[in-house]
Amino acid sequence: MNSRSFWPRVLVLSFLLVAAELEIHTVSAASQAVSSEQGLAPAQKDKNQSAERKDLFEKTSTLSGIPWAYLAAVDQYERTMNIAKKRTIQPTLVSIYFSPSDWTGILNPNQQDTNPKSIAFFRGYGKDGSGDGIVDRNNDLDVLASMAFLMSKGGLREENIQISLWNYYQNSRSVERIKQFATIFASLNTLDLAEHAFPLPIQADYSYRSTWGDSRGWGGHRIHEGTDLFARYGVPVRSTCFGIIEVKGWNPYGGWRIGIRDINNVYHYYAHLSGFQKGIKEGDIVKPGQTIGRVGSSGYGKPGTSGKFPPHLHFGLYRDNGLTEWSFDPYPSLRKWEREDRVKGTSK
Repeated sequence: MNSRSFWPRVLVLSFLLVAAELEIHTVSAASQAVSSEQGLAPAQKDKNQSAERKDLFEKTSTLSGIPWAYLAAVDQYERTMNIAKKRTIQPTLVSIYFSPSDWTGILNPNQQDTNPKSIAFFRGYGKDGSGDGIVDRNNDLDVLASMAFLMSKGGLREENIQISLWNYYQNSRSVERIKQFATIFASLNTLDLAEHAFPLPIQADYSYRSTWGDSRGWGGHRIHEGTDLFARYGVPVRSTCFGIIEVKGWNPYGGWRIGIRDINNVYHYYAHLSGFQKGIKEGDIVKPGQTIGRVGSSGYGKPGTSGKFPPHLHFGLYRDNGLTEWSFDPYPSLRKWEREDRVKGTSK
């Protein structure tokens, strides 16, 4: 038996052996969430669903050999793409999206096909992971089995998984994001990463207002892609999120700056720093409230240029849609995180 026919049979057989156990987390997940969590606060519901998803990914990992963090990372990447591309999907635990043609096969005349044999004949991606004889795009087990098979095509080593992901997405940016998310999940060992923090200590003397979209002239006419938070030199600058340090160094406009990618595929940009927190580097995982640098006035010139404007933190947010990034106003988020930090401070 060649490897192409052997692996799918092993994978589907493994899913069949535990389908009954996993079903409690998947097909009826939406109805269970309504009945068992109706009285819970949104934050607690999110925690519960994160725990359910992690359990599902870990069991799928045991069966497929794909690290749970990579399964979670693909799901999270797809979740961000569903938002960015405004896809309409069924409310299930898993957010991995297959188009009807990808699921059933491009040449399949029945784009709503759920028959495993005809889908396999037309080389659709869909697999029956739940063992019910139906290949359903809205069944978490079927979706995870299909994605696990795609990810394992080239082997189970990390570099082979990344190659398989590139073959599927045909986009190095997508693979990089999934790799970053997997690193975050593996390092923190949780999917419950919704917490945020204000970028400056709330006890510090600072001021800010909405300046996103204002005109800027240095280096040519442009708009201001962030909010300026004015504070004294040396005030600690803190990570606003759980994330991975994507960029650290000098930028002619932003001076000494740091860029952090969070799991929602949002890039948090901190500029005009006077310096970085000792020991931090690109690729490090950071948490909300962790000090990453100090307020300064660097920028608008060659490395080391400073003092061309009053000390402040320039904070920006950029959303990734899989192909490009665009800036959006961080002011509402800053106000929200500031309020939350003040509540935390008064509750201690």
